[in-house]
Amino acid sequence: MDYRAPAYSREPVSPPAILPPAPAILPASDFSIAEAARLIAAGQPVAMPTETVYGLAADATNAAAVARIYAAKGRPSFNPLIV
Repeated sequence: MDYRAPAYSREPVSPPAILPPAPAILPASDFSIAEAARLIAAGQPVAMPTETVYGLAADATNAAAVARIYAAKGRPSFNPLIV
């Protein structure tokens, strides 16, 4: 989204009142694991390292959380996810 004012206006344009939470990169720690668990329980996806690549984790029993994974990956709905 573009929050800049139109070229004909000198007034600043405020961003929308509700913005998505900013992503955070946390070091490996007990706190980070607890925070990831909290986010997953709240229906949010979490990126995490694996042996070779980063993966996205979410609650597979939460349809909204699964939809967020599809949206984040830009994946078509007919292409299944690994659970």
